[in-house]
Amino acid sequence: MNRTALRALLKERRELIAPEAHGLSRPTGRGRRALGLSQQQVDELTCRAVDTYNRLETGRYPNPPADYLRQVGRLFGLNEQEWVSLCRYAGIGDPPGPLNPSSGLEVPGAWQEAVDGIGHMAYLTDASWNVLAHNRHFAEMYPAGRPPANTIRWMLLDESAREDTLIDWHDVWAPLILPQLRAAIAARQEDETLRAIEREVRADAFLGRLWEEGGFHIHPDGDERPLRHALLGPGHVTICAAQPLTAPGARLIIMIFRPGLQKSHVRAPMLRAAPRGASS
Repeated sequence: MNRTALRALLKERRELIAPEAHGLSRPTGRGRRALGLSQQQVDELTCRAVDTYNRLETGRYPNPPADYLRQVGRLFGLNEQEWVSLCRYAGIGDPPGPLNPSSGLEVPGAWQEAVDGIGHMAYLTDASWNVLAHNRHFAEMYPAGRPPANTIRWMLLDESAREDTLIDWHDVWAPLILPQLRAAIAARQEDETLRAIEREVRADAFLGRLWEEGGFHIHPDGDERPLRHALLGPGHVTICAAQPLTAPGARLIIMIFRPGLQKSHVRAPMLRAAPRGASS
């Protein structure tokens, strides 16, 4: 727990909220006037016992429940980065999921320009795997030059992906993609797009059996997989994955393509900062 940072974050955001916006009034008696909501008003709005919020803001509430922190975060209008900070400062670590169901479904518009400037195949999806931005290199991977609307649905259920583009789909791609879908649903249980894909997966003869078997591989970062490029032919892609900080669950995927099905190249070593004092 970081009491100083926790108090600063909560006090600043609490004082920005007008009690009148929630049908409450400001105290009229003597004494110092609260700039925004009082601590007791926060207890009232979150339906908690008196002094609950004071304990949180002053750091006297060890390991507060995530559902209570979510109540406070939504009441205070925190963004996703502030939500992460609130959970960390309160001592529970990273949040169990996004603050709001709509989080992860949009990113700043500058990301399109950023993706366009990448020299490898690159695309950006929201938390439901809907494509928000892509560059021309990524579009060229597809026979028609048009990427799918939803990449995980395409990877799992599109016939051209299974039979042509994603080489060794049954053994290499499908077993690694399904756990990603499962993990996303665990974090976003009310996401109807993901739930619809899950229903399609369960109804598929092969994927349905694989889904029931489970699987734990949920992160493609650094993976290398065989792929048939519409213009460049068969080869391998190394997948680099990252996440925009303002959109939890969204992902930037960069695919480094190397022609040929033989893994003749040497995998790049891990990047680490040089020890202090080491000569350049």
